[in-house]
Amino acid sequence: MENSRTVEKGDYLLIDYTGKLDDGTVFDTTLKEKALEAGIHSEEKEYRPFFFRADARQVIKGIDAGVLGMREGEEKTLKIAPEEAYGEYKDYLVQKIPLARLELKEPPEAGKKIITPGGREVKVLDSTETYALLDFNHELASKTLTLEIKLVSIVTQPSNLT
Repeated sequence: MENSRTVEKGDYLLIDYTGKLDDGTVFDTTLKEKALEAGIHSEEKEYRPFFFRADARQVIKGIDAGVLGMREGEEKTLKIAPEEAYGEYKDYLVQKIPLARLELKEPPEAGKKIITPGGREVKVLDSTETYALLDFNHELASKTLTLEIKLVSIVTQPSNLT
């Protein structure tokens, strides 16, 4: 019976999830109806189950640990501490960078996100004609996350998904 199999390290998985902050704010989901309900729907996003390999460092530690032992179709709510998610907020990751180094001709707007020449998305805290104060912390740093997950499938032929 396929449903009796549980997730082990190295298994390929498809999960649906909805991620929430402590105040109940939804920050991400694989489910279109949940995104619409939470007001975070994006036409650019393809809403479908998320594919990853268990215990292969492809997701945050809290998800990797939380899916082990689950069965197909099982639903679970994970409470994930910052150290098992995106870590604590680090002041040294707020840096003053010359606009020339960022390859920007104009100062970026405070509160917006930009992509650095290295391809990293960062938040602009402040800017002048010559510098930008950038926050390199993950936007969910220092946050405890609640993830409602459903194990859609343990995938036996991952090559069929590509």
